[in-house]
Order: sequence, then structure tokens, then C-alpha cells
Amino acid sequence: MTDQFAFSYPSPLDGYENLEPLSDERNDDGKSFKNPQHGVRSKAYDEFPDPLSKDRQGGFDVHIYHFQNNPDQVTYAKALWERIRREFPELRIYTFFDRPIGPHPVAMFEVNIFTPAQFGAFIPWLIINRGPLSALVHPNTVETEEERNHTQRATWLGDRIPLDLRLFKLMKEAQKKKEGEERQQHS
Repeated sequence: MTDQFAFSYPSPLDGYENLEPLSDERNDDGKSFKNPQHGVRSKAYDEFPDPLSKDRQGGFDVHIYHFQNNPDQVTYAKALWERIRREFPELRIYTFFDRPIGPHPVAMFEVNIFTPAQFGAFIPWLIINRGPLSALVHPNTVETEEERNHTQRATWLGDRIPLDLRLFKLMKEAQKKKEGEERQQHS
């Protein structure tokens, strides 16, 4: 489990200071609140918020897992992989792996999402159509936050599958070593 205190979090109200207090008035259903209407849609409908990647990496990765030794899951996963390629050709769909790779402890395939509209279409579709499979949905930000993106910022569809986080530690160690060597060269 991720240490929630290992990260800092900006206030969700940054940029919304000094506004009038919200009303306690309820909608006709008697349960939900009436929200202030200002006629401006959130920018999040049109582009991913910072620090999400807006380049060719895509804002989100979706890793769809199957147990490679379970023939029923393999068959279902292959069919789902094909269906996604046919129904969502604008998404980037990677190799159908038949073994664990990277921090992923079981076989999987990956889908990249580039826009909020694609996310809004694909994720609800996947929730309904993923069958017996689990999926990790994680954001892409800066390279130094890969572990955080795969853990604290990630969400799961279906059962959570523990990732092998050792890879991220090795990546951090390699980066520190490289930075140290570069400092020595410039000294």
C-alpha cells in the first residue's frame, strides 16, 4: 500500500479563494445541492489538467491484466484486445503480452488515452466490457513520478493486482547514479 503521507497535495481550492459561501439550497430531489451556475465549463472537459502529459505519451495508461496460466482469461483478454483495436482505433494499443513485464506481475496489454473525451468514452465502456479482467488506470506525468503515478494516483477496475515496485526503486537509483556521474564530469 502506498504511503499517503509520502507526497504533498496542493489545496483543491487553489484559485477559488475569497468567493461567496456556497448555498445550502437543495435541488428538487431534496438530496443534492444547487451549485452556483457561472456559464463557464471546466477546462478539464477539453484538456487534461496539469501535470498530466499532453504529448504523444498520452494522459493515461490503462493496463488490462489476465492470468497467463488461465486459458479462459487468456481467451477473453485476446478477444477484448481485438475489440478495443476495432472499436477504438484512435487509441494506442500495445502488444498483447503473454507474460509479466516491467512492474506488472501478470500478463497484460496497454492502452493509451490522449484526451478527456477518449477517457470519458473508453473507461465507462471498459467498466462494462472488461469481464473477468482487472485494469489499472494511471496518469502519465513527469518521469520522476512514475512510481506515484502507478500507486497513489492510480485507480483500479476490478481486483487490485499488487505491482512489483522494485523496478521504480532501481530506476531512481540509476537516475541518481547518472546525475552523480554528470556532476563529476562537470567538476
